[in-house]
Amino acid sequence: MKIMLLLLALLAVPLLPSFVLASGQGEPAIYVIKQGDTLWGLSERFIKDPEYWPNMWSKNGQVTNPHFIYPGQKVRIFPDRLEIVPQERVAVSVKKTEPVTTIVEAPQEVAAEKTYTLYGTEGFLAGKDFKPYGMVIGGQHDRIIAGADDIVYTDIGTDQHAGDGDKFSVFLKDVSVKHPQNSEEMGYKMVPLGTLQLTDVERKSSRAIITDSTREIGPGAYLLPYKDNRRREISLKNTKYELNGYIIDSLSGVSVIAAGDIVYIDLGASQGAEAGNMLYIVRDVTIDQKYVEGRIDKLPQELLGALVILETGKKTSSALVVKSIDAIYKGDRIVSQAK
Repeated sequence: MKIMLLLLALLAVPLLPSFVLASGQGEPAIYVIKQGDTLWGLSERFIKDPEYWPNMWSKNGQVTNPHFIYPGQKVRIFPDRLEIVPQERVAVSVKKTEPVTTIVEAPQEVAAEKTYTLYGTEGFLAGKDFKPYGMVIGGQHDRIIAGADDIVYTDIGTDQHAGDGDKFSVFLKDVSVKHPQNSEEMGYKMVPLGTLQLTDVERKSSRAIITDSTREIGPGAYLLPYKDNRRREISLKNTKYELNGYIIDSLSGVSVIAAGDIVYIDLGASQGAEAGNMLYIVRDVTIDQKYVEGRIDKLPQELLGALVILETGKKTSSALVVKSIDAIYKGDRIVSQAK
């Protein structure tokens, strides 16, 4: 009879997934981060809530990247939450009779390393000293608007070592961009228009055919040497330096910025920014001091989302907004580590 009752009791205990088992009563399991893991992926995998990642991010100051965490880091798994184990903590010896937390493997394959694609159509900010390689100086039959397969004329010739078949990227010199915080001139927005190929080259000029266009091309368009294989993958990398800056404009010029938009920031190679760096987008929260009577001087920053730097210039960079959990605006702050 006792054996039958014991069997019934064992059958009544639900089987738990392997990744939440721990040998000690109430002890959380620990998962070791592998290449490609993301906070939202872990949130979905272990607590079935992919939207939990901002909460996990904001409560773990040592996580300097909201979407890409690093191999070797450990995560405590609770039924309703995840916690990053601080990296400075080390394992200590315990008696065999004491409960020991189980370190578990992932129940499924780890996703591939996260990358973002650079298409070459993101545009950039050109500084005051920027000069193009050449310009479109006119169109066939005096046309002022041209598109794919149309003929145009340029001021690029053999004096610049150009030859038949050379390809160039075409840009529009757009509006001057001022810093939203201090009105400093940051440069001109360079909007990509398409590509052209030289067909007949003279000493100081040439005829060309437009091989691709995303917008109308006309006299005055800037020409830059075409870069082969402009479409390439950007892998995420940790920042080497503490970065603090601002979103100063967007490619489209929209007032409300969201995930998927290309933006320009006031951080470049001279500040230590690199392609692949992911930065927080944050906003300071202000309060009416009459209600706090001087007891509080600063509130935690509001977390708005994240962006990945795609290409850096000397003082500015182009970036892709990869996550937005609230409306983002020109002038919002970007930091490498939220506070």
